[in-house]
Amino acid sequence: MSALARWCVKHRRTVFASWILMAVGLIAAVVLGGSAFKTSADMPDSESSKAYALLAQVRGNAEANTVGKVVWHATSGLVTSATVKTEVTTMLDQIAGQPGVVSVVSPYTDAGAQQVAAQANTAYAQVVLQKGADVGPVEKVVTDAHIGGVEFTYGGTAFDTQPQSSHGPEVIGLIAALALLMLMFRSWRASLLPLVTGVAGVVVSLLLVVVGSHLFSLDSTSITMASMMGLAVGIDYALFVVNRTRKGLLAGQTVPDAVARAIDTSGRAVIFAGLTVIVALLGIRVVGMGVLTGMGEAAAVTVAVTVIAALTLLPALLGSFGHKVLSKRQRAQLARGVVESSTGKPRDRRLAGTWARIVQRAPWLMAPLALVVVVVLAAPALKMSVGEADASSDPAASQTHQYYAMTSAAFGDGFDNPLMIAANTPDQQSQQAFTTLAGKLASVPDVASVAPTAASADGTIHSLVIIPRSSAQAQDTADLIERLRNDVIPAAQAGTNLHAYVGGGAATSQDMSDALLGKLPLYLGIIAVLGFLLLVIAFRSLLVPLVGALSNVTSILVGLGAITAVFQFGWGSQLMGVGSGAPITYIVPVMIVGIVFGLSMDYQVFLVSRIHEEWAAGKDNRRAVRVGVTETGRVIATAALIMLGVFASFAFDGERIVSAIGLGLGLAVLIDAFVVRLTLIPALMTMIGKANWYYPGWAEKITPHLAVEGTAEAAPADATTAADIPEPVGAPVG
Repeated sequence: MSALARWCVKHRRTVFASWILMAVGLIAAVVLGGSAFKTSADMPDSESSKAYALLAQVRGNAEANTVGKVVWHATSGLVTSATVKTEVTTMLDQIAGQPGVVSVVSPYTDAGAQQVAAQANTAYAQVVLQKGADVGPVEKVVTDAHIGGVEFTYGGTAFDTQPQSSHGPEVIGLIAALALLMLMFRSWRASLLPLVTGVAGVVVSLLLVVVGSHLFSLDSTSITMASMMGLAVGIDYALFVVNRTRKGLLAGQTVPDAVARAIDTSGRAVIFAGLTVIVALLGIRVVGMGVLTGMGEAAAVTVAVTVIAALTLLPALLGSFGHKVLSKRQRAQLARGVVESSTGKPRDRRLAGTWARIVQRAPWLMAPLALVVVVVLAAPALKMSVGEADASSDPAASQTHQYYAMTSAAFGDGFDNPLMIAANTPDQQSQQAFTTLAGKLASVPDVASVAPTAASADGTIHSLVIIPRSSAQAQDTADLIERLRNDVIPAAQAGTNLHAYVGGGAATSQDMSDALLGKLPLYLGIIAVLGFLLLVIAFRSLLVPLVGALSNVTSILVGLGAITAVFQFGWGSQLMGVGSGAPITYIVPVMIVGIVFGLSMDYQVFLVSRIHEEWAAGKDNRRAVRVGVTETGRVIATAALIMLGVFASFAFDGERIVSAIGLGLGLAVLIDAFVVRLTLIPALMTMIGKANWYYPGWAEKITPHLAVEGTAEAAPADATTAADIPEPVGAPVG
């Protein structure tokens, strides 16, 4: 590793040119080939997927169109009056003439007679558009319509647009990160290095993901997870390397020697942490959802590129800046021939050392207190419900909520929440059984209406649409789906060859929720075991890896508990600008699990590798823990605060999914760094004592050797001496 670092420092122009050429080449590939993102159809085997498979056989070109609704409510007079009818018809004619509009079904025609709720003075027109058509012109016609005593809104599938990513949060987060780095390093060059390295790694990796979309099935949401993961670990990795380099320079090392030593120690930990995170991200495949698998693979590519950036681009940058990564005061100190070892501990190490002594004075008190904090924050995760939030939970001032309010008041809460039943009817008996089923559905509790839809030409496939009385995210809708699947349909199928399946948006959401919640414990178990095994290989211990692996899971549960409390229970969701409580979108918990695991593993590896380095030198567990916290406390705290700033900027984005991810990650990282890594872990390792490092002889023989702390040919020049960190007064020795 040190040879690689020295080469990058010596041939830094070659390194810079290589990264620039790689970026330019990828940009050219993206410009020429564009992207080919697509939503994977690889979904868990479920009733809804079977229903869609049947419908796909009879729909033909129907899927080439989407349907939206334009709704209006007469606040004075009647919605069916001649004046309203004339003016609205003129507006609907304008809509029919917009590009991409296939047809408009007016409530003032025979075909749309059922689209009037006279008792609520509300009506709607059904607008059919070509799939992918620009709905902007239609929306403009509606918003520009001004008819006295009539209010307009629009909604439905055709007008559902994916939230556009905003670059505002990233910029705000990076500014906050730069401010924290300036406070830490007191050098603008040193402060820029983690950001430049992280951003460079993310940019190159995202270009790779775009190019890779032509070869693999990747959803466009993969970009979001890849960028957040890359920015998070990229800044962390670079921060640890820069910090170690600065310590070497302050200890009197030359620039090449300091960089080489940093890469040979912190650089090894970067590789180890990065590989662990990559394997964990690839493990998302066990969830069985193609979209999530693609997200994990894209994020894994980003982590790999950021590791390479930290090991090649960063040493080259450090070589270019040289001693200028130190503050003016520190450079003046070195010019006088004064190195850190002869000047005592700087303030940051005094603070970290003080906290280490506080934890070690009463570990039996600090450990339970830390556990209480973690358990309280994680407890809501036990009640987490995964699903899709509908417009009923959107902010009251939003257009989507206004559409829901107008339509639900006139046509019921389930107006825009259709369920459908698709059935395989291979013979006359099963076809008659389906007809009987259709006749009974109207009397099923919470069913508002039933209407037949498409059927195959040979009559072997039939379908119908059910409009529930409740909204998509309501518990009554979930109960209706279970009632249809477990009672009503099985009774109709008995003794026949009829096979009917329930689909629709709410049914699909419920199936995905069941699949995710069923596999999420398995995924958590896999990454816990993975973390344990890799830490065993790195540190040749059983208890330290066990504590580390379990603590990683607790930090993840803190993040899940936070989003459950705020975004599902609604505790403060209005303050976040995202409306009221609603189920958690399935993408959110997976992103939190992957990213929090990556960051918590980073902090665990950097903390314990420093502790293990000191233990290997002196076999004094208490002192090793104290030195480890003292030497890494400030950089872990700073890294966590930087990530908090980045994620918090996303938390107030105003879009539910982005906001949930930002809040969950921000709180999880904060608790992981300050409560778990710098309090719980040191307290437990202090209480356990020398047993931390017990490793059976048979395991030693079969375990591969991995030097996370670097080569042993020389002691680190910046190592802390016993005089640097005194034993707490009155503390037991051992």
